[in-house]
Amino acid sequence: MQRLNIDLGERSYDILLGSGLLDRVGELLSQVLQPSRIILVTHPSLFRLYGDKVLAGLKKQGWATDIIEVPEGETSKSLQQADIIYDRLLDFNCDRKSVLIALGGGVIGDLTGFVAATYQRGIPFVQVPTTLLSQVDSSVGGKTAVNHPKGKNMIGAFYQPRMVIADLDTLQTLPQNEFRAGLAEVIKYGVISDASLFDYLENNADKILQLDHECLAHIIKTSCSIKAEVVEKDERESHYRMILNFGHTLGHTIEALTGYSQFIHGEAVAIGMVQAAKLSQQLEKCQDEVPKRLRKLIKKCGLPSQWPDLDSQAVIECLYHDKKTMNHKIKFILVKELGSVEIVEDMPEADILKMLQS
Repeated sequence: MQRLNIDLGERSYDILLGSGLLDRVGELLSQVLQPSRIILVTHPSLFRLYGDKVLAGLKKQGWATDIIEVPEGETSKSLQQADIIYDRLLDFNCDRKSVLIALGGGVIGDLTGFVAATYQRGIPFVQVPTTLLSQVDSSVGGKTAVNHPKGKNMIGAFYQPRMVIADLDTLQTLPQNEFRAGLAEVIKYGVISDASLFDYLENNADKILQLDHECLAHIIKTSCSIKAEVVEKDERESHYRMILNFGHTLGHTIEALTGYSQFIHGEAVAIGMVQAAKLSQQLEKCQDEVPKRLRKLIKKCGLPSQWPDLDSQAVIECLYHDKKTMNHKIKFILVKELGSVEIVEDMPEADILKMLQS
């Protein structure tokens, strides 16, 4: 087991990476918390796969566990679903020492974190991410949210988990499209911060797609280390943390305009990164080889790269609803070279429209 620490003062916590960790959730949890009650939030399919392992470990610590099952899909990241969970927590008589365990991917992690942040003004929660995307990105950093029909993650809070437990064995049962979607976030880290990671992905894509354990351990640890460093510098995204949104500005727009049903998150981000690199090259921020290498790697990883047929004005309108937009100015992350990006505080509509229409 490998341990990474996110240093946020009194909100600091560890990210634990390794194999066979689901059996040890109870043991590991007991090292940081003594819950009055435990609630496991997960999808029915994941509970069938992993529920017995997690529950057995919790039982060894003498803890009974209540289960809340959430329907799969991005549409479950909603205020309506959060309200259902609040009702269940009240039925269970949960208090401020009750602990929520999020067993699942980004939807479960974001939803559970949002509920934990708001139930009785905040109760502890633990992330147990089961997808590549959640292990390298969404489970780390304390962003919790639900979606609104007019925008993704528009209703949420910065609220750190007490621990992240990432069992690499869960990736063996992950659907192929979900695994590939997670690779989009790993590629993002290579673009924004670590050219050597990007090179590693180019050279080892086939082995990674075959779930080579050594390769997986390397890319997950590297990604988490980058995320941890960024979050430590700017926990609440006042400025620097925005670099993590490379590809996401347009990716979230794609998701919103297609009703969160045509692309899963990582696929939309992959397309968004290609377009962001294209815009960077169009504005002469980077050399031609950057968007070419990025598109080639994204295709090699089996991810979509083609911009969908969306109304350009609807895209612009959606961008103005982005959480990072302030004073009616669209913020955008552009790439200068692999491993280095810049934050543009006021991206002109005309440049975005030109990129979309070219």
